Amino acid sequence: MSKSTKPNSNSQTLKSWIDNRLPIFSFIQHSANEYPTPKNLNAFWNFGSLAGITLVIMIISGIWLAMQYTPHVNYAFDSVERIMRDVNGGWFLRYLHMNGASMFFIVVYLHIARGLYYGSYKNPRELLWIIGVLILLLMMATAFMGYVLPWGQMSFWGATVITNLFSAIPVVGDGIVELLWGGFSVDNPTLNRFFALHFLLPFVILGVVVLHVISLHQHGSNNPTGFDLDKSETVPFHPYYTSKDLLGLGIFMLFWLFFVFFRPNFFGEADNYIPANPLVTPPHIVPEWYFLPFYAILRSVPDKLSGVLLMFGSILVLFIVPWLDSSKIRSANYRPLYRIFYGLFLVACIALGWAGGEAPEGTPLMVSRVATAYYFVFFLIMMPLLGRLEISVPIPGKITANGVNSKLKSLVLALTCISFIGIASNSHANDDSIKIPKNNWNFEKLFNSKFDKSALQRGFQVYNEVCSTCHQMTFLSYRNLQGMGYSDDVIKAFAAEGVVIDGPNDEGEMFERAGMPSDKFQKPYPNEQAARASNNGAYPVDLSLITSARNQGPDYIFALLTGYNTCPEDFQLYPGMMYNEYFPGKQIAMPPPLSDGIVEYQDGTPATVDQMARDVTEFLFWASNPHMEERKETGIKVMLFLVIFTITMYFLNRKVWKDVDSKKHFQ
Repeated sequence: MSKSTKPNSNSQTLKSWIDNRLPIFSFIQHSANEYPTPKNLNAFWNFGSLAGITLVIMIISGIWLAMQYTPHVNYAFDSVERIMRDVNGGWFLRYLHMNGASMFFIVVYLHIARGLYYGSYKNPRELLWIIGVLILLLMMATAFMGYVLPWGQMSFWGATVITNLFSAIPVVGDGIVELLWGGFSVDNPTLNRFFALHFLLPFVILGVVVLHVISLHQHGSNNPTGFDLDKSETVPFHPYYTSKDLLGLGIFMLFWLFFVFFRPNFFGEADNYIPANPLVTPPHIVPEWYFLPFYAILRSVPDKLSGVLLMFGSILVLFIVPWLDSSKIRSANYRPLYRIFYGLFLVACIALGWAGGEAPEGTPLMVSRVATAYYFVFFLIMMPLLGRLEISVPIPGKITANGVNSKLKSLVLALTCISFIGIASNSHANDDSIKIPKNNWNFEKLFNSKFDKSALQRGFQVYNEVCSTCHQMTFLSYRNLQGMGYSDDVIKAFAAEGVVIDGPNDEGEMFERAGMPSDKFQKPYPNEQAARASNNGAYPVDLSLITSARNQGPDYIFALLTGYNTCPEDFQLYPGMMYNEYFPGKQIAMPPPLSDGIVEYQDGTPATVDQMARDVTEFLFWASNPHMEERKETGIKVMLFLVIFTITMYFLNRKVWKDVDSKKHFQ
């Protein structure tokens, strides 16, 4: 018996020795095990721990991405595509990180909303609240700099527009802009600075989060009733709230990873799949969806300086909320009038998010002005007044009293999440004047989506014989054709048809050789100038990412290829242009590329314009998303695991809490 306990005794001795010199185990025991937590915390208290977990995932995934990323304006965009295509699991890390930013803001915004509702900023938790607002500011700076790193069109122009805002500051504004840019325009020094800061700031956030947690533990968590509880009304954090947090984590990861595996570009902008071009301005420049409310506030007034002051003021006002709210009652459960104005505040924030994604004119501009006015009225007028004017409902002396219906709160939570998703979807730049017909593509099905290998090979034939005379595919190598079902011998034959200029050799001279499977697809022109000279000054777009770089990608490509028509008599068509009802402006320099029988399919399929358009569209979608099948197959397995995990945590949580008498009275 003594022998069997000796190893454990030794480990306890080592633990005691370390703890006596560095009390880390005592700290963990107090903070995670013994920490007294109110019994009546509801689901809104899960978002703090979820935010912490999200931060850790973002840091880890960001470190791995940084190992492969190249912070240079000539290589940044290409390096991101290399991560997606050539790095093992790179597509997963990139999509996890990219969508993780949206998830981070969702949980943090809900965390802040809970704090405003339950009065978690009131005495003695003022410093806790201020540290939380500081975390929000650091998050915004980090997210903005991260959005610039892919160096796509929206990255470049978003950086240009947002950094230019500082020029509105009198005297020092221009100096701040030059400091941010590292020169006189957004260029390579800007990208390098943003990359360095984007890598550094998450660790700063992590340090501030530690301060946030220490401050929280100083006076303990607030609770739905808002009043301080005695020891009998608390439970140890573990196992009660670790089990509850694990349940919340399972639900949250289902939500997060659904977008990672099945809708990875839902929160993104199609324009960011176009390499940054300082000479071409996107028609509709918008920031990421989580900045849209502040962007709407910025544009709600015509004066640039006033807009900048309002935008920054909308964030900075949060720092003084503990002193603006004059009510002695913390929880809005017992403040019926405050609940009404708080609900209107949430509506105003959602309205600002919607207006920020629209052009600043007409109804969206009016909505943004009204919502901006109410945003500041709520903080600067209603909060100080309501504490003096409203009559609260009777406050119970125990946490067993009924509060606002928990089902109603769940409904509000669900509607808020749906609103976030709606704002993100609405923010995608779109030309509403062009209605693109919707097609039923097998590869766009949510779960059971597969590429038709025969259609891919026919589409590649159309590209090879028709499209490749003008358009290049920079990011595809011949070896990638394995994903379309071609054998190694066929791929070698395709590659050998091209001539590659290589070198230098031992004599220092360049030489020609036959193509190999590792080579990129042949380019139709040696450089951009030659391409423009052969196309009346127009530069044919790269087709590697064309379906990702256009809203309604495959539908748009198919519509464009089949949308050539006779020009209406009342439409002014410029010389040398073709009428196409699905191209912006309805006139395009490219003549109809497809005509019946222009290629002869090897499998005997009739080569009609409609069939060729469908085949080449599927091929181009595959070229943009070569890992789509792997991504969705992996996603189904991960979803099944998370469903099982969440169900297990649900029953574990019920078992852990079944002996807590007051659980049935949670607010």
